[in-house]
Amino acid sequence: MTENCLVLTGEVMRAPQLSITPAGIAHCKFSIDHKSTQTEAGLNRQSFVRMQVVATGSWSQNLSRELVLGTQVKVTGFINRHESRNGNPILVLHAQNVEMIN
Repeated sequence: MTENCLVLTGEVMRAPQLSITPAGIAHCKFSIDHKSTQTEAGLNRQSFVRMQVVATGSWSQNLSRELVLGTQVKVTGFINRHESRNGNPILVLHAQNVEMIN
């Protein structure tokens, strides 16, 4: 089995947008910014990531009401390749759990 798991903490930077597919499946999309200092080869390195997140299923409807700009969250899920409207590839974090951080 191949692993694909990502845990990322960050601040909600794009307000959640809820959409419902014709099949009745809810999707909550938002973006988070992650900033940290990581150690690489014995040196400190600043890390900055802006990641699009999508939560799917009935629980995402509640999430879309609870998340506001500036909320600190911990998102656990898997990454998948999507394409932007102009065809550029982007990585999206598909959330399986979203935890609010105080």
